[in-house]
Amino acid sequence: MKNVLVVDDSTLVRERLSTLLAEASGLRVVGEAADATDALTAVERLAPDAVVLDIRMPGASGIEVLERIKANHPKILVIMLTNYDFDHYRRRCLASGADYFFNKAREFERVVEVLTQ
Repeated sequence: MKNVLVVDDSTLVRERLSTLLAEASGLRVVGEAADATDALTAVERLAPDAVVLDIRMPGASGIEVLERIKANHPKILVIMLTNYDFDHYRRRCLASGADYFFNKAREFERVVEVLTQ
């Protein structure tokens, strides 16, 4: 069973993604967070195997959260899921340790595909 933390400031996105992940075999959503502070606290408290992370959120950018996750827990798989899929964001996220970078509008379902591999 792979434990997943969902981080997005949009309640609708968090709920939709959590539902999608909960329906997939072998995945369990262990928590949700709406901002950077809650995300980092949840990573420490819940020790997820994977984090699905938005770039824009209150408190700090998802990129900063990504960097802190990877610095402290390099084995956690991090998927950036964003509406801001500009090349400079993609390059920075991948250089900072993101395992995947997906566009919310076009690649939402890819999150499940990657996590169930």
